[in-house]
Amino acid sequence: MATDKRGRKLPKGIRQRSNSFEGRFCYNYKEYVVHGATIGETQKAMTELKYRLEHGLFVTTSKVTFDEWFDTWLNEYKKNNVKIGTLISYQKDYDSMIKPTLGDMLLSSIRGHHIQKLYNDMIEKGYAVSSIKLCSAVLNGCMEQAMKNGMIERNPVKLAKVPRQTGDHAHIALTKEQQALFMEYSQESYLYNLFALMLRTGLRNGEARGLKCSDIDKKKGVLHIRRTLKHIEGQGYIEDTPKTRTSMRDIPLTDDILEILEAQRKYWNFKVEPLDRYLFCNEVGEALSRKRVQNEIDRITKRITAAGHDFPHITSHVFRHTFATRAIEAGMQPQVLKTILGHSSLSMTMDLYSHVLPETRAEEMEKIASAF
Repeated sequence: MATDKRGRKLPKGIRQRSNSFEGRFCYNYKEYVVHGATIGETQKAMTELKYRLEHGLFVTTSKVTFDEWFDTWLNEYKKNNVKIGTLISYQKDYDSMIKPTLGDMLLSSIRGHHIQKLYNDMIEKGYAVSSIKLCSAVLNGCMEQAMKNGMIERNPVKLAKVPRQTGDHAHIALTKEQQALFMEYSQESYLYNLFALMLRTGLRNGEARGLKCSDIDKKKGVLHIRRTLKHIEGQGYIEDTPKTRTSMRDIPLTDDILEILEAQRKYWNFKVEPLDRYLFCNEVGEALSRKRVQNEIDRITKRITAAGHDFPHITSHVFRHTFATRAIEAGMQPQVLKTILGHSSLSMTMDLYSHVLPETRAEEMEKIASAF
């Protein structure tokens, strides 16, 4: 019986290989191999593969295309373990970034240089590094499972390197002057209250569009963030849980935020105002689309530039960065800002601090000058 590095006996068919474990078994006189980071993981991979073999679900690796394996991975390993919004994102990322290059290739023939070429080609096409990282995460999860199932010997994603970001890609935030200018020119817009709320709370687009009257908790003095809107082709918009666990949060209701919410509740003057109706909706009470919000932003910025003002092209996400910038300028502590923004880690919030405006950094340096 095999033993691990500490001399402990290992289960039948399992051996330790460097920092991982290898499981071997025979089925119909043919040997199969799986890998795992732990003994339990390896045993699970062996059990899953045996099940697939016994029920005719296993296809010889040499005949499986990456397109076929991705579909299996998504439906058998991810479908019941991730949010519907995440599942949709995986499929979209695969269809747009991965499938055209790797989809028709045999799973067993994909090597590290194929992955590297995919990354390099994406850079040439103008993809942001953040998009390439998303692509890499999907590829890695898919290939890791294939390796655990014994379909490939190594994960080729580990052999490729995501290119570094080049140039100035700092978070875009409106200056105080630009912020005031945008709100001035949006006063007649039916989405004025939406823009005002996003600037004062840092809500994500889908979170703001998913707000309902029932989320306004005057008794506790908070605004509950409990859902986001996701679009599914052929089905329209569905409600999903926010981006991460920490995105389920309560935002304190200041007087100006409450005033905006109350104004929006009365905006459409619907005869019936059920608690489950979206606060920000169209003329008939239906959910707003992301495209409709962006079209209104574009319309307003065109009016600003037509009036002779220099104004950047922006998306609704700029309002989130603008809120964070104003909060940092006002001295809000990182841990508090993290909670309000719903970041999953403090490092994400600290990244915003690294992009704070130059004059603010200079002011902070002046504060400690006397210490020397």
